Amino acid sequence: MVNENSTTPIPYKPDVKLNNSLAQKLQIKLDYDQLTNCMRCGFCLPACPTFRETGLEPESPRGRIALMKAVADGLMTPDQAFQDQMNHCLGCRACEPACPADVKYGQLIEQAREAIEDHAKHSIPVKGLRKMVFEGMFPHRGRLKVLGGTLAFYQKSGLRKIARHSGVMRMFPKHLEEMERILPNATSKGVVERIGTVYPAKGDVIARVALFRGCIMDVLFAETNVNTVKLLSEAGFEVVIPNEQVCCGALHAHSGEMELAKALARTNVNVFKEAGIDYIVSNAGGCGALLVEYDHLLNDDMEHSALAEWFASRVIDVSELLHDHGRIPVFVESEESAFQPVTITYQDSCHLRNVMKSSDAPRQLMKQVANVNFIEMKEADRCCGSAGIYNVTQPEMANEILEHKMEHANRTQARYLLTSNPGCLLQMKLGVEKHGVNRQMEIKHIVDFLYERISHRDEVTNC
Repeated sequence: MVNENSTTPIPYKPDVKLNNSLAQKLQIKLDYDQLTNCMRCGFCLPACPTFRETGLEPESPRGRIALMKAVADGLMTPDQAFQDQMNHCLGCRACEPACPADVKYGQLIEQAREAIEDHAKHSIPVKGLRKMVFEGMFPHRGRLKVLGGTLAFYQKSGLRKIARHSGVMRMFPKHLEEMERILPNATSKGVVERIGTVYPAKGDVIARVALFRGCIMDVLFAETNVNTVKLLSEAGFEVVIPNEQVCCGALHAHSGEMELAKALARTNVNVFKEAGIDYIVSNAGGCGALLVEYDHLLNDDMEHSALAEWFASRVIDVSELLHDHGRIPVFVESEESAFQPVTITYQDSCHLRNVMKSSDAPRQLMKQVANVNFIEMKEADRCCGSAGIYNVTQPEMANEILEHKMEHANRTQARYLLTSNPGCLLQMKLGVEKHGVNRQMEIKHIVDFLYERISHRDEVTNC
């Protein structure tokens, strides 16, 4: 369908008048061409974690697309069960590589959630919590630093011990109590506060790159951000860390807060363009997956669409950059592997594998470490159940998925299980706590594992 005065295709929408207001929003938001691209072939079924757990058609990408299309066609009303089903999807996007028709399922599920959120009538407490998290906290670096400092005080002052031993934590839902136990040490001093905004390359400069430091990464995994910069430096990259960068917007986009996600994206594309860099480096698969799709997110923004395309074309995961473009450092054996090989395994970040298409580079880097025995974990490409905040909002399904994941992890008998995303790292750490056979199994970010094994490296400065 083409406008007579333009060559730009206009997405087809069914000529159905809908009385339900949510149905109307869904009909406007959903990309009908993508809905009709689904051939119902079923290739997505074995790739979908929720379908594998339940065996129910509505719990599959094919089933959810059929529900969306039925609403758009006026054949059904989007009741609470429909809304729950849209939110029951992990958003891991494992269905996309499996789809022969190249259906953009991730975009469809986010469009559905945006329509649902636009229509939602939350209670006052829920509305206040969402406003505080999505508007009051994540877009503001200063407030995140305060949060990090507050968490650090809670963890180091003795309040954590008091809360745990007094039974206060039992007042919270069980899954939140479990998550509190495995949180790493927080900090108000992120990577910029520790090493500054520019870090030189060692030896000849291959390229000038910018680190996307993230929100959770810089509060709970600041040491990993520092190690990322120093690892890149060892490999020949000059690293800049634009201090004006903001949250990537991934949690907003996945939770239906699309306009807030777009606002954050506009800030980031402007900030990184001014940095004069060749690559934008991500060390968190969840962040990187949205960053690499900023061109889609801002495709209808005339002012920023070209900048978004520039930005997205330069986003790359740290493992991919090191393996494909860097001078790979010599990774030596650790003290514990001096007498016998240390067994390691790897859990893919869903978004790193399925969206950023990077699964080989991390494995190749791990295999270059001296005296390690790499064991490929069965179904390492399957979601662990973290999925952003899915393990908080859908704890029952998340735990079922995690339990099956740990069955495969336990069989590797690995000393280290490595991953490339903070959510995955925390989820797998929880898995060891709840379902681990070997409690000595340590969960690490791949950057930390590699940096600790660089030959003749400088020690990291802790501030």
